[in-house]
Amino acid sequence: MIFMLLLSFTWIIPLLWSVSIAFRPPNDVFKGLFQITGITFQNFVKAWHQAPFGQYYIATLIIVLGILAVQLVTTVLSAYAFARLDFLGKQFFFIVLMLQLMIPMDALIAPNYLVMSNLGLVDTKLAVMLPHFASAFSIFLLRQTFKQIPREFDEAAVMEGAKWWHILPRIYIPSAKPTLIALALTVGSYNWNNYLWPLIVTNSTVNRPVTVGLALFSSSNESGADWSMITAGMLFVAAPLIIAFMIFQRQFINSFLQTGVK
Repeated sequence: MIFMLLLSFTWIIPLLWSVSIAFRPPNDVFKGLFQITGITFQNFVKAWHQAPFGQYYIATLIIVLGILAVQLVTTVLSAYAFARLDFLGKQFFFIVLMLQLMIPMDALIAPNYLVMSNLGLVDTKLAVMLPHFASAFSIFLLRQTFKQIPREFDEAAVMEGAKWWHILPRIYIPSAKPTLIALALTVGSYNWNNYLWPLIVTNSTVNRPVTVGLALFSSSNESGADWSMITAGMLFVAAPLIIAFMIFQRQFINSFLQTGVK
């Protein structure tokens, strides 16, 4: 327990330091963590006005919600097919799908970029979203959840004349609610924090998410190596996820515990 507390403390120190710097006058940046001579909100005001964080937020929300909506549909349908339907090559296709888990996303950046370029989608929000419309990990996790649902439910529904498109939304999706919550939270947070692929495939402000916007802002002349303003911009990026976790932390933890993810 003591070791875990010490480990947690070492992880939280950078966050506390960043928050401390964000509220300090520029002259106090390199003083100790608790050596604060004054608190100011001007760093946030300057960061907001010197970089288009409003546009970055809008682009990020569109990207994250778009990915989440499509991925949940593809995940639910694929997981149900692999869990309950019988079709030719089922095991082969599932093995091929699982092989994707062994390939890091960074290794697919070049071929993905070529595809987007050939489709004329470079520098669009759709180009950022397309590679994430399906997820092998999400399909696998939801498939395992669906396989735990007793087949007697299907048989009873079929005897009542129900088809698979009736059974899926009325039996499987409600039963898999904890898993779906866990997937929604992890997919949302991953794509909110995604940096490398959006950096490569976008060029304009209206299509860049907040992570790319923050990186460009911190290295631009506007920030001028003003660490107080840069950390204020960092909090613009991190704050929504921190607030969301604080609000939904019970549902977040319970959903993972119920799906067997520790």
